[in-house]
Amino acid sequence: MERFELSDSFESFAPPEAPEGPDLEQSAADASAAPVVQLADRIMVRALAIGASDIHVEPQEKGLQVRLRLDGVLQKAFESLPSKVIPALTSRFKIMADLDIAERRLPQDGRIRRHYKGRTVDFRVNVLPSRFGEKIVLRLLDSSAAQLDLDQLVTDPVALAEIRDMGRKPYGILLVTGPTGSGKSTTLYSLLAERNDPGLNISTVEDPIEYTLPGITQTQVNRDKGLDFSQALRAFMRQDPDVLLVGETRDLETAKTALEAALTGHLVLTTLHCNDAPSAVARLEEMGVETFLLSASLIGVLSQRLLRRLCQHCRQPHHPQEAELARVGLLASDPANLNFFKIPANNHCPHCGGMGYRGRVGVYEVMRVNEAMAAAIGKGTATDQLRRLAMANGMKTLLSYGLELAQQGLTSLEEVERVLLTDSGLEQEIRARQISTATCRGCGAGLRDEWLDCPYCVTPRGTLQK
Repeated sequence: MERFELSDSFESFAPPEAPEGPDLEQSAADASAAPVVQLADRIMVRALAIGASDIHVEPQEKGLQVRLRLDGVLQKAFESLPSKVIPALTSRFKIMADLDIAERRLPQDGRIRRHYKGRTVDFRVNVLPSRFGEKIVLRLLDSSAAQLDLDQLVTDPVALAEIRDMGRKPYGILLVTGPTGSGKSTTLYSLLAERNDPGLNISTVEDPIEYTLPGITQTQVNRDKGLDFSQALRAFMRQDPDVLLVGETRDLETAKTALEAALTGHLVLTTLHCNDAPSAVARLEEMGVETFLLSASLIGVLSQRLLRRLCQHCRQPHHPQEAELARVGLLASDPANLNFFKIPANNHCPHCGGMGYRGRVGVYEVMRVNEAMAAAIGKGTATDQLRRLAMANGMKTLLSYGLELAQQGLTSLEEVERVLLTDSGLEQEIRARQISTATCRGCGAGLRDEWLDCPYCVTPRGTLQK
């Protein structure tokens, strides 16, 4: 490998380093700083200390409310502040984010960069006018705290093998779906981290860039200058790419450009907003994508959610009643044989702060597109029929995956019900369990169609495998 010897004259061409703010802990403890400066810094330090993902600064009629989103749930982190601090604190955050403090009638977006415990942390800031003042939401972008490892993210070995296999395909498009904050970006970056190799040219277009990966070309969307997802994708096609990541597919032009890239020998990873894996096809068709493009290029769809993880230090065994099991589609002759866990009452656990949960665990629904599925997509088959075909091929629904996590003691039935239980989700799970023979695999007893578990030996119904 040839090595270049560079002279010192090249230093004059180096771009200036991006400005970074002071250390948050030091500025929050600086007694000489103005009170509003200390208050803003203390709010950000508190959010970082407990691992929150968002900060909500909300003016109310009788004061200012500050809430932090921890493990997907908003919590009050401070007592309500008096109304007189609203203008000063709002202006402070807008100054830190380099926003116009005189503009109070329009939404604004900005960014704050600070040091915390030896690492650089970014805050994505949005300011929105409301009735009693401007509401400010700060999204924490701490790439050093993220786990970009599929083995740590996906607990089910079958789902992990399928996701990893789809991510290793030489060409095609892989869709990751789910609501905002469900971990889609982390999953995509984990796939990229496994594919990151000097022999591959990997390019991404994002809004914003949430993680920095060495050896990968990452592009930030700049709509003010006309650089959107579709334009960046077209430029990537002239850069000799192997793997492309599109932060979000939200319009027809981006979708068609991504699909055409997948058809021309590139692997494309992107996200989409829809409820489950089979619904992704209908979502793209609603945008105006032709079905023949989808059937020829779609590798698979991964839908995901995040459930709060039970604290392993304070969780308690839980034997739910039949009515509680029936709500999530479980029926059994002896509920005492089903092992679950729950958070204790009057919890004072120091490990989780009395919340009963610490961290989150992913729930995944993997729909692989085989020949039969591709043919059905090409014919414009309805979403419900695609879902039936996917479950017949062994797709595990989100609810089924969540119930398995609950039986493993990783989460609670209450959390599964809060995040995953919908009427359609319950119908999918019932249908999936009914795609089996009418004979129990455990004891050989005959089973009725409405039974999800064998009432004699509590063996769950099996599903057809591919």
